[in-house]
Amino acid sequence: MTRERPADPAAPAAVTVVGIGADGWAGLPDGSRAVLRDAEVLLGGPRQLDLLPSECAGERVAWPSPLRPAVPGLLAAHAGRRIAALASGDPMFHGIGRTLTEVHGPVRVLPHPSSVSHACARLGWPVEDTEVVTLVGRPAARLAAALHQGRRILVLSAGAHTPAEVAALLRDRGYGPSRLRVLEQLGGPGERVGDAVTADGFSLAPGDPLNVVAVECRRAPHAPRLGAAPGLPDEAYEHDGQLTKRHVRAVTLGVLAPAPGELLWDVGGGSGSIAVEWMRTHPSCRAVSVERDPVRAARIGRNAERLGVPALRVVTGAAPEALAELPPPDAVFIGGGLTAPGLLDSCWAALPAGGRLVANTVTLESEALLADARRRHGGELVRLAVSHAVPVGGFTGWRQAMPVTQWAVRKDA
Repeated sequence: MTRERPADPAAPAAVTVVGIGADGWAGLPDGSRAVLRDAEVLLGGPRQLDLLPSECAGERVAWPSPLRPAVPGLLAAHAGRRIAALASGDPMFHGIGRTLTEVHGPVRVLPHPSSVSHACARLGWPVEDTEVVTLVGRPAARLAAALHQGRRILVLSAGAHTPAEVAALLRDRGYGPSRLRVLEQLGGPGERVGDAVTADGFSLAPGDPLNVVAVECRRAPHAPRLGAAPGLPDEAYEHDGQLTKRHVRAVTLGVLAPAPGELLWDVGGGSGSIAVEWMRTHPSCRAVSVERDPVRAARIGRNAERLGVPALRVVTGAAPEALAELPPPDAVFIGGGLTAPGLLDSCWAALPAGGRLVANTVTLESEALLADARRRHGGELVRLAVSHAVPVGGFTGWRQAMPVTQWAVRKDA
């Protein structure tokens, strides 16, 4: 006869993350069932825990809220015990698996088909050609960046009211003709795939909170076309004239060369166009726009929300003082305030090796500063001149905008 060893309180928690669908226990493979039966602690949301039968005898603990900061203490409280954490569908797809891996370290993961896999199977949409936008704990405005004619989008809902919020956003952004379908309780006995309706005609009452919204994007004839590449029309922005114009903006973003996950400081934000289009290049791109004028700072926030990047951080304050507490950037754009004492040197000092800095100006005084900076740090000075054809009496002539001097440099060490 063997005697069970007492749990070692110093041992790390042994965590297995088990994906479970709306079909509950009946839809789990034998391996997942065995882990849940053997677990001494069962973590999950109340809905998920209620899906388990009584033969899963471990202590049931509901996730606290807010979850992420509580995870270390929660796992420490059960150190040395066998823990099974329940997750909806695939735990590593917008699920608790990511949080546990980042906070606890490597964990064993037993995935289940995600709601995206179920939805694409019901709709006949190839998964690799379908964009996924989650609104769980995120503002609906982030959907705007994904709206392009003909695209198929699956929206992971935050609750029963999300479909109506999606329809309202589509109407507001000029995509009212888009077709929507609400798919509820996917993979479970209560599964329901709704009929297609347009965003303009959407009048469905809130249904099951466990839902996914399928969107087939259709742009209204009057709606402006916003492409995926930098250089959106100037009319896409609310501004007071302090706006990096379209052609110069496209060149500037090309030189800044955003890459996934990188952080931009947009110093002297004006209307926020550089930061907005930096973030639109990839969902993981981040930016901080620094603007000393509170009216303009508020305008930057509105532009960011309108154009689908509500996570843009806007700091109201004068640089370089306002830069002191910001996280280190991968790139810096200076669009205004170059003559502020210490600004250029502060931005340069903040850049890590390999970081990029781009500064634009139209004044002789700032141009002299950029020429001196090039002498000290290298890089490239470019003069950008854009002319537009305009009526001249009964003919057409060229009207030149103010030329922009641009300094672009990469910090080697």
